[in-house]
Amino acid sequence: MAEEETKSVTIDGQTYQLSDLSESVRAKILNIRFVDGELGRARNNVVVLQAARAEFARQLQEELHGSAAGDSDDTAASSCRGV
Repeated sequence: MAEEETKSVTIDGQTYQLSDLSESVRAKILNIRFVDGELGRARNNVVVLQAARAEFARQLQEELHGSAAGDSDDTAASSCRGV
């Protein structure tokens, strides 16, 4: 017969067995895990949006002024801050 794995969580250096915690505490732990996941997705979205914005700014600069040698993506993105 397979032995059931005991699940635990460590909070502020203290380890707790989930089975010993109240339903309310377990729910809060789940909520925190959910929010942590959402924050990770939000950070990823920010990275994607920043990359898209930089590319759009680069394309705008190129279309308005032509491709200038030596221009970096950061220069194009920063020069379009007010757009």
